[in-house]
Amino acid sequence: MRVDKYLWCIRYFKTRSISSKACKEGKVRVNGDLIKPSREVYPTDKITVRKNQINYEIVVLDIPDNRVGAKLVDIYRKDVTPEERLQKLDLLKYSKEYYRKKGSGRPTKKDRRDLDDWFDWDNTDAKDKEE
Repeated sequence: MRVDKYLWCIRYFKTRSISSKACKEGKVRVNGDLIKPSREVYPTDKITVRKNQINYEIVVLDIPDNRVGAKLVDIYRKDVTPEERLQKLDLLKYSKEYYRKKGSGRPTKKDRRDLDDWFDWDNTDAKDKEE
């Protein structure tokens, strides 16, 4: 089976065209070699896929006939990605949620509430002094 079709069948990519594009851009390696999307994949091949700043390592166990359900993916591949790389993905996810560039639009609701709380705190002291 072609490597782009295999990666699509085991749900590493949402569409086959995205899978093919990743192969063309050099984000997919089979047994350490850069490949074209048409490269055939066989059981025991080791595939390295760069996706979301993480290098996933997969060992091909079997070739599926068609795209498989998410629960059946482990029958056709073994994920041998080191744990440190997966932890790095979690750290990236948390850092992206928290950080917002300055001047990137209107504040979020949470930012607005934080600003209101900060300014209201100063105004409540002034109101207390008037009474």
